Amino acid sequence: MIPPVSSLAELRRRAEAELTQDILPFWTRHAFEPDGRLVGVVAHDLRKFDDAPRHVVLCARMLWTFAAAHRVVPNPQYLEMGRKALALLTGPFWDARHGGVFWSLDAKHQVASDRKQIYAEAFTIYGLSEWFAATGDHAALDLAKEVFFLIEKHASEPVHGGYIEALARDWSPLADMRLSLKDLNAPKSMNTLLHIMEAYTALLRVWPDATLRERLRELVEILFKHVYTTEPYARCALFFDLDWRSHTPGISYGHDIEASWLFWEAADALGDETLKTRTRDIALAMAEGVRAHGLDTDGAVLYAGEGQQVLNPEKHWWPQAEAVVGFLNAYQLGQHDADLRAAFRAWDFIEAKVIDRQHGEWFAILRRDGTPLPDYPENTDSCKIGPWKCPYHNARACIEVLRRVPAAK
Repeated sequence: MIPPVSSLAELRRRAEAELTQDILPFWTRHAFEPDGRLVGVVAHDLRKFDDAPRHVVLCARMLWTFAAAHRVVPNPQYLEMGRKALALLTGPFWDARHGGVFWSLDAKHQVASDRKQIYAEAFTIYGLSEWFAATGDHAALDLAKEVFFLIEKHASEPVHGGYIEALARDWSPLADMRLSLKDLNAPKSMNTLLHIMEAYTALLRVWPDATLRERLRELVEILFKHVYTTEPYARCALFFDLDWRSHTPGISYGHDIEASWLFWEAADALGDETLKTRTRDIALAMAEGVRAHGLDTDGAVLYAGEGQQVLNPEKHWWPQAEAVVGFLNAYQLGQHDADLRAAFRAWDFIEAKVIDRQHGEWFAILRRDGTPLPDYPENTDSCKIGPWKCPYHNARACIEVLRRVPAAK
């Protein structure tokens, strides 16, 4: 049995070890073919399968991950991995005719889906901005700016505010705007808006442009007005019509704890003290909401609910990672011991059940009892690497711990 985390210093030590000895080495070994192509699917036992799309989101997230890792634990190998992701993002994924990135490629790196999913365009900004922060590559920053202006020109919704979900290759309207088959076909979603905010926050930190600052502030205000709600407790609504009528009462506990700290990051980047005070209260309320309603008895974040009821008790890898950061952020903002305990317990669950001690990296989806779901071909979402399984959430949790907890002297 692994002893539970008992201090911030111990959490930092374990997070650094997990980042540098498991997560990053796994992706370095398995994410790319020798010719530079992105792999399709890697199963639990490391078998590879080619018949799955290569999503641009995975590529952009890998770019962010290795750039961000290099900034906290410098390593030339991380830059090498970042360059591989950058070459794909700005090569086969890049739409030279209309700008922005294609949604997916096939096994031969030919375009499989040419739609402009704004969620993916946002992650492109996020990855390019972090790459510039790590390397000073101005060409990457210029592309991040280009995608920002494309989003503002084509996806900004002029009547009620916010951003629509998806457009066709030429940025014309699209009937089916769903991010995935599990999502509703709604013109606006919390998930996409959250990650546009995340991307604009990252871009603002490396490019303090007045227009970007204004758009980020507008987006934060929209999220607080239309997406954040206190019914039945502090949380975010998920899907909306153009005029912000909610499509579903569903609750995503993982997105709520993730939003709690990303809201704070945006307010902090904007530097407005009044906004920071307001955001602090919202972040603490959302962390309390997840702590009270979205955690299992073992400290893990459950997947989905409605009202006071848990509807899906699965334990996906990414909400556990976000719980570590979200509750640590809440503790740093409010100094409530319950939040620190929740962060520690989330990490304890990760070490006990989520990390695959045999083959490396993290299991993507666990049943409520902590056993992994079957993977490929039964469920591509449950694989070690796949269209949606990436190193961004778990690596970022480790990186955020390193950023937030000072090293022992």
